[in-house]
Amino acid sequence: MLFSLGSVAQTHNVITETFRVSGNCEMCKERIEQSALGLKSTARATWNSKTNQLLVEFDSTVTSKILIQQKIAEAGHDNELFKASEEVYKTLPSCCHYQRTNKADPKHILHSISGVILEETVKGKIYPVAGATVKNLHSGERFITDSTGVFQFQSTVPAPVIISYTELTPDTITITNTDFITLTLKNAASVNLKGVTITSRKAPAYLTLRNVYNTVNLGAAELSKAACCNLSESFETSPSVDVSYSDAVTGIKQIQLLGLSGIYTQLLTENVPELKGLPGSYGLTFIPGPWIESIQITKGVGSVVNGYESIAGQINVEEKKPDDAGRLLVNSYVNSMGRVEGNINFTQRLNDKWSTALLSHTDAVVWRHDGNHDGFVDMPGGRQFNIINRWKYMNNEGWVGQFAVKALNDKRYAGQRGSHHSADVPGDHYNVDMNTEQYAITGKLGYVFPQHKYKSIGFVFSGNIYNNESVYGINTYTGNQKNIYANFIYQSIIGTTAHKYRTGVSFSNENYREIYTADHTGHTDEPGEPGHDHGEPGTSGETFLYTRNEIIPGAFFEYTYTTPFNLSVIAGLRADHHNYFGWITTPRLNLKYDFTEKTNVRISAGSGFRMANIFSENTAAFVSSRQYRVINPTQSFGYGLDPEKAWTVGINFLHSFRLYERAGIVSIDAYRTDFINQTVVDFDATPRELNFYNLDGKSYSNNIQVELNYELLKKLDLRLAYRWLDVKTDYQGALQEKPLISKHRAFINFEYKISDKWKFDYTTQWYGRKRIPYTASNPEGLRLSDYSPAFIQMMAQVTRKFGKKWEIYTGGENLTGYRQKMLILDAENPFGKYFDASLVWGPVAGRMVYAGAKFTL
Repeated sequence: MLFSLGSVAQTHNVITETFRVSGNCEMCKERIEQSALGLKSTARATWNSKTNQLLVEFDSTVTSKILIQQKIAEAGHDNELFKASEEVYKTLPSCCHYQRTNKADPKHILHSISGVILEETVKGKIYPVAGATVKNLHSGERFITDSTGVFQFQSTVPAPVIISYTELTPDTITITNTDFITLTLKNAASVNLKGVTITSRKAPAYLTLRNVYNTVNLGAAELSKAACCNLSESFETSPSVDVSYSDAVTGIKQIQLLGLSGIYTQLLTENVPELKGLPGSYGLTFIPGPWIESIQITKGVGSVVNGYESIAGQINVEEKKPDDAGRLLVNSYVNSMGRVEGNINFTQRLNDKWSTALLSHTDAVVWRHDGNHDGFVDMPGGRQFNIINRWKYMNNEGWVGQFAVKALNDKRYAGQRGSHHSADVPGDHYNVDMNTEQYAITGKLGYVFPQHKYKSIGFVFSGNIYNNESVYGINTYTGNQKNIYANFIYQSIIGTTAHKYRTGVSFSNENYREIYTADHTGHTDEPGEPGHDHGEPGTSGETFLYTRNEIIPGAFFEYTYTTPFNLSVIAGLRADHHNYFGWITTPRLNLKYDFTEKTNVRISAGSGFRMANIFSENTAAFVSSRQYRVINPTQSFGYGLDPEKAWTVGINFLHSFRLYERAGIVSIDAYRTDFINQTVVDFDATPRELNFYNLDGKSYSNNIQVELNYELLKKLDLRLAYRWLDVKTDYQGALQEKPLISKHRAFINFEYKISDKWKFDYTTQWYGRKRIPYTASNPEGLRLSDYSPAFIQMMAQVTRKFGKKWEIYTGGENLTGYRQKMLILDAENPFGKYFDASLVWGPVAGRMVYAGAKFTL
């Protein structure tokens, strides 16, 4: 109480005032604020370059608003009461020469006009609109709103202006005074708000004209089009990412971007590389769908700030925040394959600075399903427990901090229907038991300088422990990983906000230990290459031990230039020092040129590198009789293979349009990736082996995609896409198509809404034929064709909302029931030398229906 009374006594005479001060740039901001703070009685001074408004707090017993205004004018800036002298004004840098009013002719007085453009959702939430255009019809000049939705320009009044936004119909309003204006882009179902209102329906396009990177945004509305049980199932309605099963037994799904396996796409969780290394393939199932707030898919090389591993692109997952998510979310799900799932998300704001969230998930498969009667279950059994506790701190002095503690335990049981997974020693049946646990802690701490909003520092860190113990028939695999990651980032400007930069240092320490015991019964070749640490032979085969410790400090610099002639440039360079391979540099360049407000082109080029993890990234071959072999290792580090490195270049054309008063957007992509070195995964040498070796020759991927998003009819949205791939690699001197990749893919998605209660989603995908690895040396009846047939997959979902709290949904996947024939070679003899469940080119399971319910508070 004494402390509080003392504080009141000290602040009794402090008052707050706001007035207009003329200026242009960040240098003006610094000069204005320092002039005001030069009076010792001034406690705070914050000038907004967009609105030209200065907020000051001062002790009224010592100084006054008039004295502060006079001091600012002496520094060269006009304000509401005083005008700077012409001599002082001329000494200001050219970028600080703001437009001055002409009081001799009232008809030509230029006024500072400012405002903010907001968007109101159907639920009544308000968000700022960045990238909207305000065109002054007097001067013909165009002004773009910043990230907070604010715009500001000089004009005579009244001033007629046109407000336009990528997905909205332009509208004209007349500004009659200099008051701060609020423009709200409202959905027709929203209630009225005070201020100027433009009403329209926003198209569902998830492509944006504003970002320099070619980024696809999957928000909450997009993710709700299908039942996204986990991250691997969140791309079903996005034609940019392919999703398929890695094999016919384990139920693990893999993704592809630009024709390359998901291992060449950097996976980030809120810009932290959590799913790196051994969890890279398994980890897509470790992030439940109800935890996901949004996903950003960046094609081509991304920012150097986040690391060096982006080759095909980056996928960043934003999870539900403690201060943004609803207070309570309960989600339940069940499908016809026996899978049940439950999620509970709880958030609590503790005070004006602290908030917390608890995200929990559990799932299980309660019965064994064998739809094609091959003796193997279609989907693995088992269960998963997953939990996150998040905390966020934010004050009004520039500090923002958040951290999270995560824990996961996942057990999966697959194989033949008669398997007894509780047995310590495999019996007569083929068992697949996968036991995974992961513990992680992540955190971020950032500070934005209150007097210089363009300047900030940030610190990102994470620690992760990952353990996997698996049994595949009579083969076993154990993978352990411990890693620590830290990234320090500093951001500022060079002169003006047209020249921005980010720089910093990073550190990664990754410790790997893998043990693989392979059975070689019936094989004539014995594995084992120089440079490997082999353990003693076991009772059922030979044990291989692989260990490595990667210590990689690095530094980066990224420069962003926004030119006055519609060109934006992001150029980055990072240098990382690997404790074994030495220095590796990663340059990247991204350009965006705006032909008009609705048409632009992006060009990107750059490189990336990574270390392959041959076991965890190729677990499909564990479910086979193939032997893992490293051919001609070049050194003793890790598996004896060199790091992978590649260059990716690409171009993207984006055009937003209106046809019959309905919004649409078209996108055309063309990308090429060339590998300088690659760990070649060779399924073709012989059906008995899976060979790994350094690339000797060419390996490349060409990708062309055309996509259209359009509001076909009122409340009926259409998405069409076609993609062509040309992906080839030299396999021991022979350039061949990469196996199990469809050269052609067509995609169509419809979304139809009836008011805000009913929503219907339908997706059809056509896949062209895929090359199947060599099996000609197998006995007749156990051989596959050189190419698979083309096939179609369909999925649909119906969602019904009951008020603001309840929502139920039901749908189906693979509605035609089409599935690959001969999913498993020699399924009747899983311990024989011809057994192979890794050659999957089509649907593994038949028709599947599901239902679920959500409750939000």
